[in-house]
Parts: sequence; structure tokens; C-alpha cells
Amino acid sequence: MISKAEIKTIASYKQAKHRNEEEVYIVEGVKMVDELLISNQEIEILCATKEYNNPDQVRAKKVLEIKEDDLKRISSLSTPNQVLAVVKRQEAKIPIIKSKIVLVLDNIKDPGNLGTIIRIADWFGIEDIICSENTVDLYNPKTIQSTMGSIFRVNVTYYNLSQFLSLVPKGHPIYGTIVEGGKNIYKEALTKEAIIIIGSESHGISSAIRDLITHPITIPSFSIAQSAESLNASIATSIIVSEFKRREV
Repeated sequence: MISKAEIKTIASYKQAKHRNEEEVYIVEGVKMVDELLISNQEIEILCATKEYNNPDQVRAKKVLEIKEDDLKRISSLSTPNQVLAVVKRQEAKIPIIKSKIVLVLDNIKDPGNLGTIIRIADWFGIEDIICSENTVDLYNPKTIQSTMGSIFRVNVTYYNLSQFLSLVPKGHPIYGTIVEGGKNIYKEALTKEAIIIIGSESHGISSAIRDLITHPITIPSFSIAQSAESLNASIATSIIVSEFKRREV
């Protein structure tokens, strides 16, 4: 059975400061933890109610039985679901940009958007996402939950984007999504090897990064009234990546 001290420690991981100090993150819920248990992630602690039954849970270094009331105390979910795991962070791999599509995220602030973009990347077979240093924390509980397990399969790294993009080999296509002045994505030639930059929800791609774009693109609006709000980052990512992949079929 879990102790009061363990409850206090795990509850502290709701705060980024404590997660960063211990280099851990939290995974919650039956579906997410089931995905976790078949991944290569290192599980420090698994807290489960009697109802949770997965034979792979023995893979965790420590398995603790927990009551529902105590699970609510350590959970970030409005409705906790049987199980919570404390996972050791893995060192991200150096991204490979050659011969494939790579997503670059510039100043994405919403954790749900980041998580959804990771999920989209996983669906379309994109292995690397490169984030600006001011993009929201990958290990924010809302980000983790929004990935629906895709975080275990997509390599996410953080860089100074100006420096990173300036080192991209000459001639390597860098597409950037802009609202005005970009070429219609449905008419523009798209390549199998590309960097695709997605800008922030409110300000788009920053001016310093925009100067490094070689192929500015836009998603045209078909709204009759032409008054629809601009697409959020995750929806735009889904449309753009889908169009790139459609050309490969």
C-alpha cells in the first residue's frame, strides 16, 4: 500500500519544478498506462487500484496499491482512472532530417495543441518534432494526456530554432505556414523530404524564423463569409501533413 510520504512526493510532480528536479513525468489512466507498459520507457513507480489488472505492470520498479481517494490526491485528471505511473525521462535522440518529413514547432503555447500535434505526427509516421525553446513543456500533464500514448513513439527535442535552421543543408526545403503571402498548399509542389514549420496559435511563425523559410505555404479558406477564425496549430498541422502524405500515395 502506498505511504503518505509517497503520496506527497508523487503529488508534487504536478509542478514542473519537481518533475524537472527528479527528471520524471506522469502518465495516467488505463489506456495510457497500457501503452506505456509495452513501450521502452523506464517506469519508476506504478500506483494502481485493485481494479487495474495488467500482467505487465510488474515491469515497473515499484508497484503500489492505492485507494481511489488517494489516487485523486495525486492525479491531474478531473476523473482519475485506476492507475498512475511515474516515468523516468529518456534523453531525446538527435533528430535526423534527411530523407523524411520533420515538424518544427515555433512557440506553441497550448499543451493540448502540442500533445495533439505529437499524436498527429505518430499517425502519419513522422518520427521527429523539433520545438523552439519557448514552446510549452513536453512533460506538462495536459500535453502527455493529449498525446494518447504517441509520446512513447515520437522523438521530441528542443532547440534554438534560428541556430538549428541555419545549419540545415543548402537546398533542403523548409516549408512554413503563414496566413498571408504563402502559396496555396493544394497547388504547391510538395516534397517527400522537408522541414515543416508550424507557428504559434496567436502570432504565427516569428519574424526571425520566417526569414529562413524557403517555401511559404498557406491553407486557403473556403468560407463564403470569409470571416472564420484562423485554424489552431494542431488542426493546421493535421491538414498540412495529410496533404504532404497524400502526394506520396
